Amino acid sequence: MKRALTTLALIAGLSAPAYASECGGNFNAFVKDLRKEAQANGYDAGLTKRFFANVRQDQNVLAADRRQGVFQMDFTSFSRRLISQGRINTGKRKAQEYSAVFDRIERDYGVSRGVLLAFWAFETDYGGFQGDINTLNALVTLAHDCRRPELFRPQVFAALELYRQGNFDPQRTTGAWAGEIGMVQMLPADILENGVDGDGDGKVSLKTSATDALMSGGKMLQHLGWRAGEPWLQEVQVPADMDWSLSGTAQALPISKWQAMGVRPRSGAWDGKGLKAKLILPQGRKGPAFVAYPNFDVYFEWNQSFTYVLTAAYFGTRLMGGPVFDAGNPEPGLEGADMKALQRKLAARGHDVGKIDGILGAGTRAATQAEQKRLGLPADAWPTRALLNAL
Repeated sequence: MKRALTTLALIAGLSAPAYASECGGNFNAFVKDLRKEAQANGYDAGLTKRFFANVRQDQNVLAADRRQGVFQMDFTSFSRRLISQGRINTGKRKAQEYSAVFDRIERDYGVSRGVLLAFWAFETDYGGFQGDINTLNALVTLAHDCRRPELFRPQVFAALELYRQGNFDPQRTTGAWAGEIGMVQMLPADILENGVDGDGDGKVSLKTSATDALMSGGKMLQHLGWRAGEPWLQEVQVPADMDWSLSGTAQALPISKWQAMGVRPRSGAWDGKGLKAKLILPQGRKGPAFVAYPNFDVYFEWNQSFTYVLTAAYFGTRLMGGPVFDAGNPEPGLEGADMKALQRKLAARGHDVGKIDGILGAGTRAATQAEQKRLGLPADAWPTRALLNAL
């Protein structure tokens, strides 16, 4: 899980850096500038020398950063890949084993156990595999790379602050390829801000203490805006014909409005009848359908992938006893070269779809819906062959 972060000054409590470490160029020179920047902000020269002494560029990290083809999968395929009966059974056991911890999290931070269980499962298989990549190498490699330096450069200094506090070993701390650490995979700056010593041993140990990891994750979600005691996602049934342009992540309507249009919970009553919600159709009007309550937006503060976020949110409902979603009978979507062709056509018409990568992200969905509406097609934001041909 990773998110856009604040500046170095806000993360580590430092003054504005005196050196600007530009991305790209010679790696060793970049590291040298990082050391100068740290010292200019008050860190001891000996400490910074030890911290950066063995850092190296990791080509495997760069390869992983560019190889995220799993996010090209549609929601149904992706969710079936990630959600196994084994993960469900383990989640139920973990909910019982750590029941008292989850009670504390719900009391102190207002976050449901289903939400954290789902993250715990997806990120590290309940702590079973937390990543074996050297964290400092990963962070410096990604800070040096010019794709997202604004995200990763501050994390290097956050790791330095953890090191100064005795909570980070630059040679032995390992985690995911993108620098996340521990059972729920938190970046160093988020550990500084939201790390909790849940088991009372005087340390925040996200790699070895499930209690610390879960409490820290709950605090972080609260920090990101989680609304205590409110739902986050609910499966619904939609009528055969309605104004599909009202669906998507851009606008929320009161539940009473959706109800008036014929939207109904697939089972039971409305979870958040007094709230506003967004109608989410991940595979168009003929596929699965959900309403997303305000807490759903917090997921995007932790991960930017629409498919991952929706799957994590849905899995949280499953772990709380919700039913298997109805996959429906969606129209075939676009994949690979066809999706890239659509993105190029949308970009040529002035839409911001981001990188032409074949991934159906938020920008491509919004552009698809706009063009569907312009062309008189059902504006459900699901790109099909009919739309590609029409463009």
